[in-house]
Amino acid sequence: MWKLPLILTLSVYSSLSLAADISGTWKQIDDKTGSAKALIQIRQEKDGRYIGKIVKITPRPGYVPRETCVDCPEPYRNKPILGLDIIHNLEPLGNNSYGNGKIIDPLTGKIYSVKGRLLSNGRLLQLRGYLGVSMLGRTQVWIREN
Repeated sequence: MWKLPLILTLSVYSSLSLAADISGTWKQIDDKTGSAKALIQIRQEKDGRYIGKIVKITPRPGYVPRETCVDCPEPYRNKPILGLDIIHNLEPLGNNSYGNGKIIDPLTGKIYSVKGRLLSNGRLLQLRGYLGVSMLGRTQVWIREN
């Protein structure tokens, strides 16, 4: 009889601690202009962490995309932006939250810490890139494509 409450308690806590899978293709929305910038394909590695790669750069009026990551540190320097892994080591933290990752801005070459949260039934991914503390950063909301 004591096993049933224990099993129910454990199942409730384990379901709360799991983070939903964010694998798939996401439309990156610029937080300053509100326009689509790129399509990012996020995949989960064997260790459970996530990596995100630019698979398409969205054409925008008056914008000429860069071909390579000119201002980026090694090993990204002079690599093609299309196909570049921009998110690394994003860990599921539970309750649809993710953290402890890094994200590179291929236009500036800056690398930021990144954390995120899955919103709206898995259709929106809120990502916050920051230096040092989360208050000193920017947030983008990406839209799931598939």
